[in-house]
Amino acid sequence: MLRLALFFIVMALLLGLLGFSGIAAGFSSIAYVLFVVFLVLFVISAVAGALTGRPVA
Repeated sequence: MLRLALFFIVMALLLGLLGFSGIAAGFSSIAYVLFVVFLVLFVISAVAGALTGRPVA
């Protein structure tokens, strides 16, 4: 999921440089949503691992 977020942010930057600002805005929004979802899942996984006392694989 983090790879997808990085892909979308790179594409947004590239499209922004090429002048496709509308499409770049869409790509950056998608990248932001994916990154937030990644962070939420990471925090849930870390808390679950801390509460159970064993690492979550």
